[in-house]
This record gives sequence, structure tokens and C-alpha cells, in this order.
Amino acid sequence: MLLEALSSAILGLALAWAATQRLSHRLPARPLVLSTGVAGALFGAFVMHSALEAGHLLLVLLGAVIVSVASLSLLLRPAGRHLRRRSATA
Repeated sequence: MLLEALSSAILGLALAWAATQRLSHRLPARPLVLSTGVAGALFGAFVMHSALEAGHLLLVLLGAVIVSVASLSLLLRPAGRHLRRRSATA
């Protein structure tokens, strides 16, 4: 279980670092992105470990990656376009 947690944290950190390198203009502050990636990966690993029990390391890591990416996607801001709202009477 310790190997799962450590591997998940490293995967979450790597995914968050890659996101900050590639999408830095659309993400908030780097410490928030890095901690969100790690927390999402650890939560995903916890959920998958609880559902599958021991012995399924690759599936646990896959769950960690999925939840980490989903958590990081929630931090994305819209790309450069400014949305204009039209009034109801227009």
C-alpha cells in the first residue's frame, strides 16, 4: 500500500508539472496546481484500492491518473476569448 501511495503521488506530481509547463497561461498559481495533482492522485488511488483490494497496482495507478487529470482539468480557465453576455432584451 505504501508503494501505491508513493507511486500515485509521483504520478500526480508529474502530471501537474506537465500541465504547468504546457498550459501555464490557463492555470492558477503553480503551488495550487502541483498540490491539486498530488491530492487528486492520492484520492484516486485510495478509491481504487478500496474498491479492488490489494494486488492490482496497475489498476490503482490508472485510477490515480484519471482522478488527478480530472482534478487538474477543473483548474483550467477559458482560453483567451472573452465571453460577452447579451442582455435578455437584445
